[in-house]
Amino acid sequence: MPPEQAGCVAVRWMRETRRTVRARVVAHTCDHCSPLAYELCASGGLLFVRRTDRSGDRPEVRETERLPDARARRLWLTVLLGRAR
Repeated sequence: MPPEQAGCVAVRWMRETRRTVRARVVAHTCDHCSPLAYELCASGGLLFVRRTDRSGDRPEVRETERLPDARARRLWLTVLLGRAR
């Protein structure tokens, strides 16, 4: 994954709140290459990005809001390109 780009957009990361709701992972980054991994997830007809930070003692999971497919895939791409963090 490329490093954070200058002028990148700040993503609003929220605590993982819907652990009881099933989510299907649609795409993901490598979780072996870095302690920070991202997943594009689908749940209830909407998509969201999940970020897992394994750099501390306990993994910290954050998620974006649930979004329609096109908006979520644009966000996913900007995260992958380092234009959003």
